[in-house]
Amino acid sequence: MKRLISQIVSAILGLWLADYFIQEVSIKLYSNSNFFGISLTSQWQILAILGITLGLINFFLKPIINAVTLPLRIITLGLFSIIINMGFLWIIDLMFEELNIPLFLPLFWTTLIIWIINVIISFFLKIQNED
Repeated sequence: MKRLISQIVSAILGLWLADYFIQEVSIKLYSNSNFFGISLTSQWQILAILGITLGLINFFLKPIINAVTLPLRIITLGLFSIIINMGFLWIIDLMFEELNIPLFLPLFWTTLIIWIINVIISFFLKIQNED
């Protein structure tokens, strides 16, 4: 359960930081923004929906994709994991019109931001488990 929560929190914080620091990444609130009929009225609600969706995809689909792509990850010494994470973020970009990541480099930097935040959160969760 801690891993799922850390995935969701790191996705929310990473998307927020990417929106703030990377010029090409934008998360916009539209007047017709809704999630299954629930009207979204502020940016934090969109960030929460995007983060929860990305966190759930990372939690449930990533182990399956990692098992399937194990030979590629071995050959590339783990660098193919970045491509997998970029693919997940690209899927979220396609699913939600509020998120706009237009090019390869902003997608790469956003993926790295989310990954770094996830590493930091996981590090602190493991320290608390040892005590």
